[in-house]
Amino acid sequence: MRLHLHLLSDSTGETLENIAKAALAQYDDVETIRHFWPMIRTEGHLERILQEIAQNPGLVLFTLVNSETRRNLETRCRALGLPAIAPLDAVTGALSGLLGQQAKARPGRQHVLDAAYFARVEAIQFTIAHDDGLGSEDWEEADIVLAGVSRSSKTPTSIYLANRGFKTANIPIVVESPPPPVLFSLKHPLVVGLTTSADRLIQVRRNRLLSLNQAPETAYVDQESVTREVAFARRMFADNGWPVIDVTRRSIEETAAAIIALVTERLEA
Repeated sequence: MRLHLHLLSDSTGETLENIAKAALAQYDDVETIRHFWPMIRTEGHLERILQEIAQNPGLVLFTLVNSETRRNLETRCRALGLPAIAPLDAVTGALSGLLGQQAKARPGRQHVLDAAYFARVEAIQFTIAHDDGLGSEDWEEADIVLAGVSRSSKTPTSIYLANRGFKTANIPIVVESPPPPVLFSLKHPLVVGLTTSADRLIQVRRNRLLSLNQAPETAYVDQESVTREVAFARRMFADNGWPVIDVTRRSIEETAAAIIALVTERLEA
């Protein structure tokens, strides 16, 4: 089944993309052709887009705050017999009722350069500079430190957390090379151990070696060695009382959500 999906926004369109992605994940065997139209600020721009929509009819999702632009889009879509949905309307309507005030019709207001924005930029810079065991002298400044064996999703999880505003460092746990002593005396950051099944780890590592055109049969993917490595890391996590997250069947987003929940619980405690 083929679906044309038109995403129209007067800002970056990031919100719409996430909503569409979440909804489409509930359906199988759908070939989705996405037409992405961000930064719509003029009637002329909208008119050109409407011509494309007429040529490729499908579902229209939009986040447009200008009432005239919205009305024009909805009227034209009705004439074409196409559904045009504003997924944020129900939320803003409920908020207006509870707060007793009208929403500000300002496109992209969530992307203003406020203190939270610059804190997120700082978190990303810190995280990049403290990847894979680097900068251990600064780990006390981190919000989160991730520990785990090689290829246990430490780096992508760290980057995701940084985008959520958390300064995140990560350290590989290697049997032959113990981590720096500072790891065991950290007070401010939450240290989280990431673990996975040996079988899954071997598969991921073997794929990594093949992508680098390296020999796929080394101690790095040996069943006995990897099992011992995972057990060594687990003992370290247990000995230090660090919370542990098994990433075997988790996406990066799910792992990060679990870590953020741990941080929240710690702050509330």
